[in-house]
Amino acid sequence: MSENMADRMPFSKLMGVKVVAAGPDEVVATLEVRPDLCTAGHILHGGAIMAFADALGALGTVLSMPRDAKGTTTIESKTNFLGAAKEGTTVTGTATPIHKGGRTSVWQTKITREDGKNVALVTQTQLIL
Repeated sequence: MSENMADRMPFSKLMGVKVVAAGPDEVVATLEVRPDLCTAGHILHGGAIMAFADALGALGTVLSMPRDAKGTTTIESKTNFLGAAKEGTTVTGTATPIHKGGRTSVWQTKITREDGKNVALVTQTQLIL
């Protein structure tokens, strides 16, 4: 991929989201667990986890919505925190659609550590504008 699609989203670019693969049925990206994304305990902050997942679900929605749509916005998000990701490691997020409708899209993002263990499972609803 010649361009990192996350660079089009200023906050995702600031976080360092790197899109590995993106299509209407799956978005895969990585995030380096940098010190500025961590808690005092040197683990990835819950807000960073949620923002990472939100970006992937939004990107998937954009890639699968009708051409005449004006954009998308998150209207609901739920996160199950399942494990910690230590500073200095990299997490991978894989977002897949649960529902793709005319007005809403629901995506589920699984975030895993380098050793394959789960960090979080995020389900979000995107409104298609």
